[in-house]
Amino acid sequence: MKADFGVIGMAVMGQNLALNVESRGYTVAVYNRTKARTEEFVREKANGRKIIPTYALEEFVEALSAPRKLILMVKAGAPTDAVLEQLFPLLSPGDVVIDGGNAHYADTERRIAQAQERGLRYLGTGISGGEEGALRGPAIMAGGDPEGYKLVEEILTKIAAVGPEGPCCAYFGPGSAGHYVKMVHNGIEYAIMETIAEAYDIMSRGLGMTAAEMADVFGEWNQGKLSSYLFEITEKILRRVDPDTGKPLVDVILDTAAQKGTGKWSSQSALDLGTPAPTIAMAVFARIISALKDERVNAASVLPGPDPRLELDLNALHSAVYLTVLAAYAQGFRQLRDASREHGYDLDLPAAARVWMAGCIIRAQVLTTIGKALREDPNLPNLFLVEPFTAAWKDGHAGMRQVVNVAHAHGIPVPAMDSALDFLDGYRSPRLPANLIQAQRDFFGAHTYQRIDREGTFHTHWEEG
Repeated sequence: MKADFGVIGMAVMGQNLALNVESRGYTVAVYNRTKARTEEFVREKANGRKIIPTYALEEFVEALSAPRKLILMVKAGAPTDAVLEQLFPLLSPGDVVIDGGNAHYADTERRIAQAQERGLRYLGTGISGGEEGALRGPAIMAGGDPEGYKLVEEILTKIAAVGPEGPCCAYFGPGSAGHYVKMVHNGIEYAIMETIAEAYDIMSRGLGMTAAEMADVFGEWNQGKLSSYLFEITEKILRRVDPDTGKPLVDVILDTAAQKGTGKWSSQSALDLGTPAPTIAMAVFARIISALKDERVNAASVLPGPDPRLELDLNALHSAVYLTVLAAYAQGFRQLRDASREHGYDLDLPAAARVWMAGCIIRAQVLTTIGKALREDPNLPNLFLVEPFTAAWKDGHAGMRQVVNVAHAHGIPVPAMDSALDFLDGYRSPRLPANLIQAQRDFFGAHTYQRIDREGTFHTHWEEG
């Protein structure tokens, strides 16, 4: 018996993805570098299923029907390269290799070129949804060889989550398009998580609210415009009590946030493109600062600050959170638009909104509205230029300013909210002080400048009278 599909990597994500594929009626071959993990998976989860365990790459490849279709669910970076170095010589022209990890898009471009030299069809594919999504239906963002995608489209579509506009699976374009879309997805994810954390900090330190009271607020917000997976799980997290201490579990978790690189890569690429994504970048920096725990504890005794206790209308906080979340999506979709032009992806931005409507971490009710706006104007530079987002800004920016001002006055950091407000204030300003910066650049570096009253490029000898 030959397998229809193969999965390399039997960590939890790989296991759940294999079970998902098998549940859709396919026979699946599985392989893991460590034999014991495959044996454990077969014993505990795959018994009685159409799953073929293999214990050598040669055996794995032999178990697949031609053209072979397989996915790598291994750690990004060097581990992926190590597997591919062994795998590629064993495959035949026309076989399809899917990289389902969080690969850097430049690595994906390099691997596609290596695969093409052997006649292989390589797909860099972002998969979002965590362990549960892998099992029950993730959001799938594919890119790379178009003919290769056609060969696996049925399988990927069947295992994907189903949102209000259909399966959350799409082919986004050649090269690294799929991994790029996933990278920006993760950047938006960073920004929304930081925004939620800032609201939690304001309610906790500033307003002195209990975890249960905050859970009520997030639960209420999740019933309205902020309805989304991240707000849903935030309520659940705040309601969980630690059985050992009787305290809210969140209160006994160390306040240092880790990262795997995708948010950083998204920000680095935005800088390379010259596209404004400050809220995503500040969310990355906030995690970096959180990791400096010992330094922060020391600084608390050295650097004085105001009393964090404050007064604030929760409606204003809701406005600040909502506008910051919208700003994160606006920056992310703008980056996708600019990257598509730079890298020749020809991205379908409404498809990205559709794929993100279910299965993934940033799934949210507002993506339905975002998708509609992008269908009406695929070249929309900023979501806030159209309704209902323009009205959201008009109705909420006063509350957002109040939150940012009060937080600053009481020493509570709000880098995501602050950067979102600055992003929108900068974007709506017909004249910015960059004229002075350009004059300074011309003064010390003869970089020249343009004038507002005539055409051409000019340089001034500033030290002359």
